[in-house]
Amino acid sequence: MTETFAPAVDSAVDPSYDPRTGAQHGSVSHTAPEQVAEILRRAQGAASQLADTSPATRQGWLTTIAESLRTHEDELVQLAGEETGLGADRLRGELAKCATSTDFYGAVAAEGSYLGASTEVIGGDSTLSRWNIPLGPVAVFGASNFPFGFGVIGHDVASALGAGCPVIVKAHPAHPRLSMRLAELVSNALNRAGAPAGSYALVVGFDAGLQLVDASEVTAVAFTGSQGGGMALVQRAAARGVPVFAEMGTVNPVFVTTDAAADTAGIAAGFVGSFTLGAGQFCTKPGLLFAPAGAGIFEEVLARLSQAPRAPLLTAGIACGYRAGVAQLIEAADVAGNVTPTVVTGETPTDPADGYVAAPQAVLVRLEDLHPGSRLLGECFGPVALVCEYEDTGAALDALTRLQPSLVASVFTSGPGDPESAEVVRRLLGQVGRVALNAWPTGVATSWSMQHGGPWPATSRSDATSVGAGALGRFVRPVAVQNAEPAHLSDALHPDNPWRVPRRIDGRLTLPTL
Repeated sequence: MTETFAPAVDSAVDPSYDPRTGAQHGSVSHTAPEQVAEILRRAQGAASQLADTSPATRQGWLTTIAESLRTHEDELVQLAGEETGLGADRLRGELAKCATSTDFYGAVAAEGSYLGASTEVIGGDSTLSRWNIPLGPVAVFGASNFPFGFGVIGHDVASALGAGCPVIVKAHPAHPRLSMRLAELVSNALNRAGAPAGSYALVVGFDAGLQLVDASEVTAVAFTGSQGGGMALVQRAAARGVPVFAEMGTVNPVFVTTDAAADTAGIAAGFVGSFTLGAGQFCTKPGLLFAPAGAGIFEEVLARLSQAPRAPLLTAGIACGYRAGVAQLIEAADVAGNVTPTVVTGETPTDPADGYVAAPQAVLVRLEDLHPGSRLLGECFGPVALVCEYEDTGAALDALTRLQPSLVASVFTSGPGDPESAEVVRRLLGQVGRVALNAWPTGVATSWSMQHGGPWPATSRSDATSVGAGALGRFVRPVAVQNAEPAHLSDALHPDNPWRVPRRIDGRLTLPTL
């Protein structure tokens, strides 16, 4: 059984702020070093038990967690609203998706193909068997912008548990009270479901997070957040050779083909809706739109922005970074001689006591100013985006290759016969993890085919995804045994197939019987 959840006590705290007002409402104590050490010891002790537990049993644990999230929906949405300012509708939707994705990762585990189980005769009576085993304890660093989707529970935590790894989560300081309550619910759900003690725990505080990265017990780190934070973890963990799966994000491009620009109003409306969604605090936010010159898309974007509401950003630090970033973007465009818009909904407050409200903005830039080293190619977290009008399609496509690689790109075409679309997609596939055709990039489906990752610096591991069935693959590694007897094998390759998973026997895929 899992240990009873108990908050840690220490002199340092993470204060809890309301982004709508800037007022503080309580705080959460940091986890003391000796408590972190005990959590690590318990996780290490649970690792072998989780690895030996059938995927179907782990599915039951995740189902119990999902049910608990749904049961406590009203309480969690209210608490999340107090600490994020994201609004009840957005938070209810995110919580519902979190519960659904938690169920999904359990189903992926039970299906079993992530195990890669294979056995064959390699000559004479010699055999070779190969399968994937869990890495061991995983440290997860929760994100500020998705308190349910990438927090104390969410994609990283659920996929690691599904893969058979104990999880230790570091709470994000943007929502410490919510993190504590979520951790309590997850811990209690695992306890009821019969998971081993040490399967899951929460730590709070910057130093506690560093202690996790440095700990010999931790075998992998999952992180969602800023490029600076992610790369700091990558460099720190490199001393031990520990993989860090950091999803950091950059500027996600949108390309409108010549023929597609006929839908000026629709594209402008979709663009504004996408880059202001959640106050622009999505890693998949479209940050740079390429549009044919003369189509009037930029003017239509400005008209739409005049109706867009201001919204609070998550933290005082993010609000300050947004103000500075927008000023830098406008200055960079001014230096290039452009006419730069435009705060069209009022000034962004500068006093944290007034909350962290931000006004959405758009900046017009030139194609020739999109070069390596330009501030115009750096991410600005919040509801701001660039529009670049192009005269020549070839020159615009060349500019695409000068962008930093990113998580996702959108391409808007006139339909299946669009003469430009194939080349645009070809160029983008070398730059991003996912291309969305005639769809905005902000939506991420939890599915078997989803790829939510991308080349560096969008992520630290371009071979990984943090959403979808492939997410379990981050937390396992392959092993092989030659001339194994049944007692030497995982149940995934036992002759009786007690886990009822697909295997490849002598090169032929064999599915479990119903």
